[in-house]
Amino acid sequence: MNNLPDFDQLWDYNDPEKTEKVFRELLTVAESAGIPDYHAQLLTQIARTHSLRRQFDDAHGILDDAETLIVNIDNPSNDLTQTTRVRLLIERGRTFNSAGDTDSARPLFKEAWELAQQAGEDYHAVDAAHMLGICEPADASLMWNNRAMAAAETSDDPRAREWLGPLYNNTGWTYHDRGEYEKALELFEKGLAWRTERSNPQATQIAKWTVGRAKRSLGHAEEALTLQQALLEEHEAAGTSDGYVFEEVAECLFALGRPDEARPYFGRAYQELSKDGWLVDNEADRLNRLKRLSDEQLC
Repeated sequence: MNNLPDFDQLWDYNDPEKTEKVFRELLTVAESAGIPDYHAQLLTQIARTHSLRRQFDDAHGILDDAETLIVNIDNPSNDLTQTTRVRLLIERGRTFNSAGDTDSARPLFKEAWELAQQAGEDYHAVDAAHMLGICEPADASLMWNNRAMAAAETSDDPRAREWLGPLYNNTGWTYHDRGEYEKALELFEKGLAWRTERSNPQATQIAKWTVGRAKRSLGHAEEALTLQQALLEEHEAAGTSDGYVFEEVAECLFALGRPDEARPYFGRAYQELSKDGWLVDNEADRLNRLKRLSDEQLC
């Protein structure tokens, strides 16, 4: 867009507040450049920094501003504006979905999928399909995840192919939720291989965790425990921690009939995961289980 900064490269999804500050600094550039599509697309990403922090009203307000810019574009049928519309639809849908309003999110993602395909925007088409895989139930979720994987695997766009890691993960979880643990493990292992090739330690750790989780579901608690303990050692060596790893170490020990050893790990899992707003809102029973099995010991 006229040599303006590529703000997509400036994202830090682990720190949306910092990312918003970076994007806000670009707003002045966007306004002075007089390119409404760039300006509107940047606004959609600022909105996303708010939805990631569960500030949904703020996100919708910023998306309204982006929509106003699009409506006022002189030539609304140009390809760039079509891409801008796709991004607006996706981020609006993501905001609804993150707030738990999947009924409002689905039609937006479907419209984004169709419009992105028409515009030849493989990356955004896969994004829309992968979001449908997240918010659609059961069989429909699998259908959209498979569509997304097929679109990513056949695309000439390297960015579209970068969706394969998340898609292997998401589709694996769909199978896991259906109780099809062998299929889930197959995709999780595929995702681990994909992540390992790309030298992203954090993403690779998550992929290892999913493999361990599927093994526990298959009744292979000893194998699962070995994987999770190795992850725990990686975190300790790096001076980091992960509540989900504590949880899985605890669950594996508990499944192996070692509740006393599991108890402190349940406590540490509760201590960390109870700070997660999404889990508090959506997984109260899970958190209560962690607290109960820790016997109120939170460290």
